[in-house]
Amino acid sequence: MRAVYQVFDTGSRAAAAMLGGIVLALAVAVMATSLSAGDIAAWARRVFGATFIALMAGLVFTSLVCWVRLRQTKGERVWLEAGVQAANGVTTLALTYTLLGITLGIGTLASQELTPETVRGVIQELTQNFSLAFLTTVVGLPISAVLRTVLLVTNAGFKTGDGTQPALLSRRR
Repeated sequence: MRAVYQVFDTGSRAAAAMLGGIVLALAVAVMATSLSAGDIAAWARRVFGATFIALMAGLVFTSLVCWVRLRQTKGERVWLEAGVQAANGVTTLALTYTLLGITLGIGTLASQELTPETVRGVIQELTQNFSLAFLTTVVGLPISAVLRTVLLVTNAGFKTGDGTQPALLSRRR
């Protein structure tokens, strides 16, 4: 029963951290633009797509679960390593979608005939694919950096029983 409680406790803390981050990011976006929260969410779904958002949310949640467990276990190495790998997965996902957007844009350009009548539509579609490409990088890389920083700084605050640094820092000896 204790293990079930611990899983729910960890999951709820990670979900609270994730939802809090989303609310803060949305609040900043609403203040910075003239759009409502619903308009921003619709724009994000249209630009990024449901698949990217779901994969990103899964990786961020995984990193946050690892961060919570790292704090609960006072620096147990496996949680640091797993969290850093999930944060690196965010970077990989962002760069993969960047390449996908560029590829789709170039494929669109190559598959259509350019005439004075079609140039406007081709450029519009090319721009839409490139916006996917660059926005996934603009969003993914900072999120990944923040997740890695939170994990590593949290880990650095713990000391092992013999007074040495734990996990990532001690393995380089």
